Amino acid sequence: MINLVTTLSKYLMILLIAIYTYYNFRFFAMPDEHSRNRVCRLQNAAMLFIHVLAYAVIYLRTEEEKMLMFFGAQFLFFLLYQVFYRMFYRNLSRLLLNNTCMLLCISFIMLSRISFDRAVRQFVIAAVAAVVTMLIPFIIDRTWQLAKIPWVYGSIGLFLLLVVCVLGSTSFGAQLSINVGGFSFQPSEFVKISFVFFVATMFYRSIDFRTIVITTVVAAAHVLVLVISKDLGSALIFFVTYLLMLFIATSNWFYLGAGAGCGVMAAAVAYKLFSHVRVRVEAWQNPWNDIAGKGYQVTQALFAIGTGGWFGMGLYQGMPKKIPVVEKDFIFAAISEELGGIFALCIILICLGCFLQFMLIATKMQAVFYKLIAFGLGIVYIVQVFLTIGGVIKFIPSTGVTLPFISYGGSSILSTFILFGVIQGLFILKRNEEEEEDYEAYRSWLPGREKNGKTLRPRRKEERYEKTQGFR
Repeated sequence: MINLVTTLSKYLMILLIAIYTYYNFRFFAMPDEHSRNRVCRLQNAAMLFIHVLAYAVIYLRTEEEKMLMFFGAQFLFFLLYQVFYRMFYRNLSRLLLNNTCMLLCISFIMLSRISFDRAVRQFVIAAVAAVVTMLIPFIIDRTWQLAKIPWVYGSIGLFLLLVVCVLGSTSFGAQLSINVGGFSFQPSEFVKISFVFFVATMFYRSIDFRTIVITTVVAAAHVLVLVISKDLGSALIFFVTYLLMLFIATSNWFYLGAGAGCGVMAAAVAYKLFSHVRVRVEAWQNPWNDIAGKGYQVTQALFAIGTGGWFGMGLYQGMPKKIPVVEKDFIFAAISEELGGIFALCIILICLGCFLQFMLIATKMQAVFYKLIAFGLGIVYIVQVFLTIGGVIKFIPSTGVTLPFISYGGSSILSTFILFGVIQGLFILKRNEEEEEDYEAYRSWLPGREKNGKTLRPRRKEERYEKTQGFR
């Protein structure tokens, strides 16, 4: 009976996430706010059923009541998070809000299957991060000094990276984190955001040659410290982000080409200097030569993906724990094994949908500062997704970065919440501006009539406008 439920549930979950993903892109074609809200409600329904089905299987397999209690806590969290966010910010992006909850839901499901203790820890961190970062759109909407302190962003970022370089603990050949009071803290996750703000503020002030040189030197210092710490995955994210932000700000193809050339040379030097880089490259080139050694992690991930096929083995039917660090860098392989290749492809498409929303927001922002921030954070996000999934499927060598919102890790979760919070803030800011402009234009166009010395507006037309534009 349990096997039957597991089998049926995996097909239903694939169907539901396919529906969710379809609406993730259908959303952009909706003609009005009412239609977009309807699409988001359908997404919420699909997410709810996936959540229920997954934990029904988990409970049947474990027969532990704590799984039901954990499910209830998650359900309450998702409900309150959506309700309060929409209550505080009327003009928010419901698509980004839904995608945040969907990716977190998948994370909780897989971590509950792999390690319940880590799933609970991830949930607690996510709940705290959600509450704290809910203030970010409010701050962005009311703080105009964010574009005036570039050296604050740059100094803080470099300081944190230098602290890790000097005092950080080593993991898998790289200095990544600082241990404080029994907690592990990975500053590079947060420096990604301060780095984007630094570059955006500098290019907002000027794009003359002198400013570009200064900004490049500071950006190179960030990358160099990361290279010294052997955190080459993060170094690559910083490099690509800066290069593309420079190109967007200047539209100069020479900078893009020169930067790409320098990147290729830097990669060749890193290969010669660092032994763990050579190990990862060799494991990527032919992991089958040393399955028990260098290629073990990659081969186990490929075995898991191949075993899962298109439709997956079903929850608790695979062997994800055989993959080293499966809950972090290689969680995509565990998803592919038990939930299937189609489910995994839908996750990729959901991430692409988030990136598309970031880029649309960037194109709509009139202020160069906000435009560059949206674009830069979008690049940080999609490059991290690409590096993580690309390393798992052997498209590129493994870089040791996490999958945003899905992989286990407190620093990763908090930094991703901050990133999405900033984007939400920019979206809300733009929507508020557009709404005010449209309404003022409408009121100036609307014919009025005099009564007792006061100008009155036709209420029926106003009400219809307010309804269609989402004022009510």
